[in-house]
Amino acid sequence: MKHTQTTSRILMIRPAAFGPNADTLATNSFQGKPIGNPEQIHSQALAEFDVFVGRMRQYGIEVFVFEDTLDPPTPDAIFPNNWFSTHSDGTVVMYPMQPRSRRGERRPDLFDSLAEDHFFQIARFIDFTDGESAGLFLEGTGSLVLDRLGCIGYAALSARTRAPVLERFAGAFEYEIVSFRASDRGLPIYHTNVMLSLGRTFAVLAEETIDDPAERELVKSKLREGGRRIIRISREQCRAFAGNVLELKNGKGEPIIVLSAQAWGALDERSQAKLKEHGQILTAKIPTIEQFGGGSVRCMIAELFLPKFTGRPESHIRKRSSTGGVSHQG
Repeated sequence: MKHTQTTSRILMIRPAAFGPNADTLATNSFQGKPIGNPEQIHSQALAEFDVFVGRMRQYGIEVFVFEDTLDPPTPDAIFPNNWFSTHSDGTVVMYPMQPRSRRGERRPDLFDSLAEDHFFQIARFIDFTDGESAGLFLEGTGSLVLDRLGCIGYAALSARTRAPVLERFAGAFEYEIVSFRASDRGLPIYHTNVMLSLGRTFAVLAEETIDDPAERELVKSKLREGGRRIIRISREQCRAFAGNVLELKNGKGEPIIVLSAQAWGALDERSQAKLKEHGQILTAKIPTIEQFGGGSVRCMIAELFLPKFTGRPESHIRKRSSTGGVSHQG
């Protein structure tokens, strides 16, 4: 099986009820307090989302946008990378999420559409969501930053990233897990992907957030062994989402490095220059989403690594129950 670190195809959820989620505030130090007019917050987030999608399509990235549903209400549905991941062998993984309000984001109908309307090959589903009943959580590629080339998963342990589920993932994919503890403002960092991002040849790392010196050195050593040039960022830059970066590629295979305008502005000129060495920079202005959602551009993107059929398949996936979502692609 051929592994690749980056993809030109992504899935995003257009929100129907974006807004501050009180259910996640206690564990997400990056999330602002819920103030302001809810309708205005949602409207601003929707506008930011649409402009961001348009920019990525202009850069040659294939974006599959699905509409969120109002029932159940899911204020964080704009961050789909936390509840599923896809893999080049045709596997889809479903993950256990700590906030109860986020569990309604899981949408089996999306996979029906990807397979039946867009000809993605789905060979198997792996479902870890039974961990929720035991308080064992792992929130997708928010919790797990994957070195898909080296088969290593990096994970900052927290209430939303638990070791037993990491072990299950490692067993299912024959991955090595590099786990460590990272903190911000006295709290465990809720998702690894706000302090660590991996491209094919670089890693953005807020190493100051890793509490134990030995764990810090282990992470850096593993990154270097994997051929990554480390771009260090400070705690303050991390808080501006400078660690929430994702490398994609366009249809020609050219690297596109995606991060928010706030994150890019937080980097000094030297760090910006280092990042530019690894690909074209695409920034997005999403201040409302960052402030009230506590996540940034990488959190909004679910990468699609599934292979595609070259022709229309007769029947290639078991029909799953639909919740009535409608997908569209530009």
